[in-house]
Amino acid sequence: MRYLPKSDSERRQMLDTIGAASLEDLVSHLPPETMLHRPLAIAPGKSEYDIVDHFRAAGNRNASAYSSFLGAGVYAHYRPVLVDVVVSRGEFLTSYTPYQAEIAQGTLTTIFEFQTMICQLTGMDVANASMYDGSTAVPEAAMMALRITGRNRVLISRAVHPEYRAVLECYARNQQMPVEEFSYDSGTGASDLDDLEKKLNSDTAAVIVQNPNFFGNLENIKAAGEMAHKQGALLVVVFTEAVSLGLLEPPREADIVCGELQSFAISPSFGGPYAGIIAAREKYLRQMPGRLVGQTKDSNGNRAFCLTLSTREQHIRREKATSNICTNQALIALMATVFMTVYGKEGLRELAMQNLAKSHYLSSKLKPKFTGPFFNEFVVATGKRTPAEVNDALLARNIIGGLDLNRFYPELAGHVLLCATEMTRRKDMDVLAEVLSA
Repeated sequence: MRYLPKSDSERRQMLDTIGAASLEDLVSHLPPETMLHRPLAIAPGKSEYDIVDHFRAAGNRNASAYSSFLGAGVYAHYRPVLVDVVVSRGEFLTSYTPYQAEIAQGTLTTIFEFQTMICQLTGMDVANASMYDGSTAVPEAAMMALRITGRNRVLISRAVHPEYRAVLECYARNQQMPVEEFSYDSGTGASDLDDLEKKLNSDTAAVIVQNPNFFGNLENIKAAGEMAHKQGALLVVVFTEAVSLGLLEPPREADIVCGELQSFAISPSFGGPYAGIIAAREKYLRQMPGRLVGQTKDSNGNRAFCLTLSTREQHIRREKATSNICTNQALIALMATVFMTVYGKEGLRELAMQNLAKSHYLSSKLKPKFTGPFFNEFVVATGKRTPAEVNDALLARNIIGGLDLNRFYPELAGHVLLCATEMTRRKDMDVLAEVLSA
């Protein structure tokens, strides 16, 4: 009976109870122009088979039928079927915040496993139950560094995702937190550590770098960490492409790691919802925002889990709270947890190797702007044609091109950021190379 509609008499009874004359009364408050006063544009007399074929054909006209070379913080990776099977279970899909540990062991267990895996990926000691997304995790990490050091100045690389930097600036306006940028090297594409060294001083609370950075290039995390620590500042390492953690050395030199897990089986979905993370050294545990799940024992001595730490203003005095983040992305984080469980350590490494191999195959047919090593993204010039013209030519061949960098970096006008993942087909890479070199 779960999916059967109500009978006419049951509908009438419900309408009488709420004082409505008809079903149309339920939507009478909506603007008239939003109402569809005609049948759906489907020919009459169609069978179920015909209608399914109709919508399948319509769906093939959407962007999902196109090959994409867009990256820049949102990546087209394969989503294992098991992910949706698990997260669609009612116990997870409709669960509430797990305040009552005695009835929320399932949710608490998945969060604990999530935190454990994030620590293994990042090389950190502790991780929280997730943040809203990568962009909001960055200012939370910066404010965490301010609380730890007692300083108020933040240095961030221009090679960090420009939208992440914009969110940080937004937070900083009302936090008495001066934010200053240091440049990237125009040759290698990595952060300019000489410029960082010049701008570092005793007021600096945090140095923020992204690895791989927005251009796809790899950063010298060890050197950046040494510079920051020499001045008593903390090193915050950001990532947007989580798959890179399957291949790159964990950023153990960092004091705080924050980032975005969209690559771990979370659909692009027009920009969200996603799941961000913050992980850190254990000594900074009580300055972490959000909530953490910990392991304990129940009254019978059995292994159990509970919300161990929630340093937010709803739980303690407002002035003592570390953050006003009021929740975690439990369901989205569960997607990432299932993904990490399905792939495992070796699987994630193999996935990262595929991304590396495909992007380097593509780059061998083009001429990257920067000379530094990169993971699965790189910058190329579009030549005499504008990026828009190149992307239009690609779109005519069912290919979504790269990101026009002029939007964020005027000095890189005439350049695009390209990304190749395990989903990228060789024939499409050949077509892209052909169009760019035409």
